[in-house]
Amino acid sequence: MNPVAAFPYVYFLGIGGIGMSALARWFQANGHQVSGYDKTSTPLTEALAAEGIAVHYEDAVESIPAEVRNNREQTLVVLTPAIPANHQEWAWLRENGYDIRKRSQVLGLLTAGQRTIAVAGTHGKTTTSSMVAHLLHHAGVPCAAFLGGIAVNLGSNLLLPPKAEGEQSANVPVVVEADEYDRSFLTLYPDVAIVTSTDADHLDIYGNKEALVDSFRKFVGQIKPGGLLLLNHTADPSLADAVPTRVRVVRYGLEAAQAADLYATNITAQGHQFRFDLHGPLGEVADLVLAVPGYHNVENMLAASCVAQLEGVQADKLKAAVAAYKGVKRRFEFIVTAGRKVYVDDYAHHPREIEAFLRSLRALYPEQRLRVVFQPHLFTRTRDFALGFAESLSLADEVVMLDIYPARELPIAGVTSDMILSQVTAPRKTLQTKEQVLATAKTDTDFDVLATVGAGDIDQLVPHLRTILTERWNGAEA
Repeated sequence: MNPVAAFPYVYFLGIGGIGMSALARWFQANGHQVSGYDKTSTPLTEALAAEGIAVHYEDAVESIPAEVRNNREQTLVVLTPAIPANHQEWAWLRENGYDIRKRSQVLGLLTAGQRTIAVAGTHGKTTTSSMVAHLLHHAGVPCAAFLGGIAVNLGSNLLLPPKAEGEQSANVPVVVEADEYDRSFLTLYPDVAIVTSTDADHLDIYGNKEALVDSFRKFVGQIKPGGLLLLNHTADPSLADAVPTRVRVVRYGLEAAQAADLYATNITAQGHQFRFDLHGPLGEVADLVLAVPGYHNVENMLAASCVAQLEGVQADKLKAAVAAYKGVKRRFEFIVTAGRKVYVDDYAHHPREIEAFLRSLRALYPEQRLRVVFQPHLFTRTRDFALGFAESLSLADEVVMLDIYPARELPIAGVTSDMILSQVTAPRKTLQTKEQVLATAKTDTDFDVLATVGAGDIDQLVPHLRTILTERWNGAEA
């Protein structure tokens, strides 16, 4: 029986989050009456409302739909960690004895008894999980997927298997992001796990890297016997020793010397495409063409392709599926291309992610002048990795820094964007507001490649910059 069938009503606190909205869509598709609260209206919450989900933006008990307020025992409340402790609706729901579960707990319920493919890592998990879901779906393998981003091919962060919106078969694989934040991924017991990276992050939760890695060890220790762990060559090697008996470990990377089991050769960048040959324990596939650029994305596709092979996808279908993959919104997303002029947007918010993104961008455009607009995400992450951010951003010719996006955090004394900017060694660097970024884009011609980078609300600049640069670059300047 579906473990959530007893709840005809499902109410979300923080429904506009990318992971929360995927769950909301799943419940809506499976016949539950879904509603929720979020702090602000966004394109994602507007999309949910257009799909028939009631969303409100005022933290007030009277705004909770009457069917939720009048049916406590039949309502499941799904909570995001981003909801503040003084939230009025959360307090009322607690005081009145509602069944309140974290998003990760609900995901654990939905995947219990299912063949689960879980993608973990401090970065790369959204892209890699979307790749796995796309490869299976494109090759005709029925699957479900809960994603942490909007997959361009799907136009959604949720994939439902055909003819199985209600009762899913346990044989249908479910692809999920296994989020390390708040140790959320420990609600999952996967059959197949990918770990893309274990770099230090979320030190506000873990305190130090060793505690983070220990959490990853616990996660891979929950892989089911007979399962598989795909372990990136940069991840902590102790994870390989933490898997249960009868779990196979396959290491992967770009070079055979880094990952003897699964690797790529003959990697070439041609325009926006990367071509490579795959060598792995489940067979070799020559001349794969990946239209989403980046050496890190070649690595991600190696792991995703191995999972597809494990699920029975043959070489010809795998090649076609890789070629058809269009990426995830805000992951190396080309916004404007006009001759030598290019504007790219990316979600990178960790020094390693920024380094990988900018190195790949440099490989594509080695002669062009690169301007990067970066918005730090979280005071704690800025405090903990200021030097790393500065070093990675210094790969650009010019760095424009925005103020820190606080998300769930309160300010920390002395922690500002200048902690990063003061250590940047790029030839040009400035601190600007969003308004100044737009004003500069209207008049300044001293760049060829523009990149907006960050996980906060920097994406609000994207449609405005698209309009400004399209008009300019498609005119005399292009």
